[in-house]
Amino acid sequence: MRIVVDAMGSDNRPGPDVAGAVAAAREWGDQILLVGPEAVVRAELARHDAASLPITVVHAPEVIEMHEHSAAVKSKKEASIRVGMRMVRDGEADAFVSAGNTTAVLASAIFDLGRIRGIKRPALATIYPVAPNPVLLVDNGATADCTPEYLVQFARMGAAYVEHVWGIPNPRVGLVSNGEEADKGNMLVRDTYSLLAASGLNFVGNVEPKEVSRGAADVALVDGFTGNVMLKTTEAVASFLFRFLRRELTDGALNKAGLVLMVPGLLAMLPGLVLLLPSLRRVARRLDYAEYGGALLMGVDGVVIVGHGRSNAKAVKNAVARARQAVECKVLEALRNVAQTPSGGQNEA
Repeated sequence: MRIVVDAMGSDNRPGPDVAGAVAAAREWGDQILLVGPEAVVRAELARHDAASLPITVVHAPEVIEMHEHSAAVKSKKEASIRVGMRMVRDGEADAFVSAGNTTAVLASAIFDLGRIRGIKRPALATIYPVAPNPVLLVDNGATADCTPEYLVQFARMGAAYVEHVWGIPNPRVGLVSNGEEADKGNMLVRDTYSLLAASGLNFVGNVEPKEVSRGAADVALVDGFTGNVMLKTTEAVASFLFRFLRRELTDGALNKAGLVLMVPGLLAMLPGLVLLLPSLRRVARRLDYAEYGGALLMGVDGVVIVGHGRSNAKAVKNAVARARQAVECKVLEALRNVAQTPSGGQNEA
């Protein structure tokens, strides 16, 4: 498999991007194509024992900064994002991974790959981290202003992904709203409800965020603005809880004295704590954004994974894993099939 990694994507580029690419090449043995200014990328790559790994550096002299948007994408045709996208378009690579500016990645995907014929707007799909079973959140940031028709297409693409990648037949689709009743929500939600009810999908109705976290649906459907806020709020709360507990347990003389007094008891409990460690690690992994790597940009004619700007090496490696998974499961073909069905939007390019 040939995976393009944008070496100039993350906030702390190129360190995490290159380190994650090296880790992915070492783990799976795929051909990794690192795209960016050659001298910069090679200097960073030299810090790793990567001479024997299947990594190729592809020169891209320009970089799209985090504060730049679609205008920069148009003018910087030799930016790492655009060069990498064209490699996918031209069949030189199977997927593209970037932790760069989401707007820039989206714009480049539309310019250089194009939308799948029949798909009106792209959507970002990622795992919602606080649910007992995997839940796919669609859209979490690609299309902020939606119509009911866009959301129905997002639902179809999300259902196709869940079925092909997670192996869940006839996945449940829930429309995120502020109440379970059909007449709840804003006009977008209410108008979308009636279309989903007649769509032939396994539509389970409106789901409140608390129901999403309980696993009431396999696909949680939202517009890009709401989904992005919902996901970032969830990540922020998880981070806050860890910081809050650490501070409450260690701040102040009484807490520190209490911890000292607890040491004999903790030592006695050590065998039990050791047995609990695997469970504690699973909880920590579930709430760690780096475990999920990035979101699949559905609706464009190529496999594109978009990661957090703050991605570390682990996140970049796992973004490559998401790309590999999408290619192996032939997700792009499944999404093309969605677009070619009359209910999916055939002939509406």
